Amino acid sequence: MRKIFARPMLAGVALLALTLGAFAQSSPTLKVNQTEGFAEGKSLAFTYQQQFYCTHEAFADLNHNGKVAAVDPQEFQRPICAVGINPTIDPTGAPVSTTDKLWVLVPFFETNPAEQAFTPQLGATLKQLFGIVPDAFKIHPGVAVQCPEPGRPETAHKGMAGTCTMHTTQLDLGPVLAALGKVPPNTLVITPTVNHSHILDHTTEHPEWWQVIVVLVTDRNAWPTEDGTKGITSLPALRAAQQSGKALGDVPSNFFLFFSSQLQ
Repeated sequence: MRKIFARPMLAGVALLALTLGAFAQSSPTLKVNQTEGFAEGKSLAFTYQQQFYCTHEAFADLNHNGKVAAVDPQEFQRPICAVGINPTIDPTGAPVSTTDKLWVLVPFFETNPAEQAFTPQLGATLKQLFGIVPDAFKIHPGVAVQCPEPGRPETAHKGMAGTCTMHTTQLDLGPVLAALGKVPPNTLVITPTVNHSHILDHTTEHPEWWQVIVVLVTDRNAWPTEDGTKGITSLPALRAAQQSGKALGDVPSNFFLFFSSQLQ
């Protein structure tokens, strides 16, 4: 009897092992407070320990009402995370020149003109300004992005459009659009947080504040694939893309994130 049932039992154990292995492979690899990133051509996991911070310095006027923040408490009751300005200090008060950088890649190309923008009004404005509605502002972008969180099997949580864990949900693009000559100076252009992916210069880092540096990627072929086997997955690759005209230059911001980084 033992010999008769030994083979079915072994087969059952093998089937269970395969099932558990398949389940483990299909289970989310990142927790709700994590996102993916790239560095040195490798995939990373960022673990966020607290919320974002957008610096309002005492003599800044980020809401453009003619009053500096020191005498305008309403200015920073709703953080204004502005792309195209460079504060002098980070959230710890240290010089921003000493703060490590997080390069945020933004898909500034359009893969499907029929795909909806975050809002019809935003889509119409972008179409007027640029002739396209970049995937950065699409509810369902045509390329893989790390924010918002894509959901299973990559992440335990699937983020809504315009969000990402521990990130702001709004950005002021006014400064960068003014620099491009698209809007007058000192114009607030508030949009949902754009679809994006991340680049660090090193793979493993302890928890700290990172200054967000925005880079608009204009060539779809340069965009990193979901598995990181192609496209911009390192800082040297980003610099090469910028030099070849596939991505625009670095754009600083007053937007900071607090996380650690490790290899997946």
